[in-house]
Amino acid sequence: MSQAPESSAEFVAVRAAAQRAAAAAPGVRAAGGPAVDAALRTAAGLLREKAPELLAANAADVESATANGMAGGLLDRLRITPERLSDMATQLEVLADTPEPPTERFVRDLPSGERVFERSIPVGVIGAVFEARPNVTIDVASQVLKARSAAVLRTGSAALGSATALVELVIAPALAAHGIPTDAVQLVPLPGHAGAEALVGLPDLVPLVVVRGSGEVTRKLSTLGAAAGTRVLAHADGGGVLYLDSSADDALVERLVHDSTDRLGVCNRLNLLLIDSPVYDRLLPVAEKVLRDRGITLSLPPHEHALGHEWALDSGNEAHVTVAPVDGAVEAALTAARETSGLAACVAATDETVARTFIDAYTGTGVFWNAPTRLLDGYKLLGLPETGINVDHTPGPRGPVTYPDLALRQFVILPPA
Repeated sequence: MSQAPESSAEFVAVRAAAQRAAAAAPGVRAAGGPAVDAALRTAAGLLREKAPELLAANAADVESATANGMAGGLLDRLRITPERLSDMATQLEVLADTPEPPTERFVRDLPSGERVFERSIPVGVIGAVFEARPNVTIDVASQVLKARSAAVLRTGSAALGSATALVELVIAPALAAHGIPTDAVQLVPLPGHAGAEALVGLPDLVPLVVVRGSGEVTRKLSTLGAAAGTRVLAHADGGGVLYLDSSADDALVERLVHDSTDRLGVCNRLNLLLIDSPVYDRLLPVAEKVLRDRGITLSLPPHEHALGHEWALDSGNEAHVTVAPVDGAVEAALTAARETSGLAACVAATDETVARTFIDAYTGTGVFWNAPTRLLDGYKLLGLPETGINVDHTPGPRGPVTYPDLALRQFVILPPA
């Protein structure tokens, strides 16, 4: 597995963008919180003011993607509607109004009298590789700026026109209006995977990269980044799990199945439906009716695919949900953790003992009782946009990654008081 050649156009473009971001990073840190927050509020206003131009740029992307045969679920992620644009603006204002956690905390006094403090300091430059989903351009850029760092963004080629419009018409003018270097947010201008591979291969310029997208590509980028010495926060796989326990009633099943499938091209949607064996024949028709009413096909046993196959990433087949029987809450929780990425799982039960048993047995990133896995989202859970959802099984930020996670830990030793 090799990095993009340093002589390639993509590598040259990414390095140049990273160098510009690195030069701008001290200006972001020096500007301070009030200036960054003011820039975010200005950006929110520009999203509303420039809506006609932004929607036109996005319509051109959608038209081109449609002509190229992009599947419906991916088109849904690509499309910006006036409502989604309004939501993007609102989220920027919420982020700007969010009080920041203390950047320094006292740890202890050493036996010799010196005082130990722990501080959070900016990374400098943070990269992001993400799918053809224009709102992520705003989500990631705003989170990185709030963390006092500069950003280098690389989006899917289908969304490049929309992302360019967002950077040029919204982000750059907002930064300039408040004395923050406009080079602080860079967008890689060339499509292709070589640009993403280049971005994870520049640890001296971009030490941290958030990677989102399809599992295979994201895992490759994670491996390349590790080999280069870049810290990668990877959102490689998703797929929500719903377990229907014997104690679940029909109304609860209907609600959870319905609320878990409002969008099919997202990682936290219902992907694998597990049903307690004693009530399989009773509850399957209940869930099946809801799914068929939504135009979703059930993949029933025996399966010709992996149990946790992520339908959201299966272009053209997004409208599927895999179904399987299990013997109780513990087997359901273990199956959910073993067969999927461990993104999120829900237990549908009226029996609290069963629910607690499932929660205690499940080791994934998010676990829910009678609430859909669609809630595993930075804005829904934490009231903040996210850069992605990290499902690593190792210490570090896990779940929705927001700006407090995008910092370095520094220890400060001061003389005795």
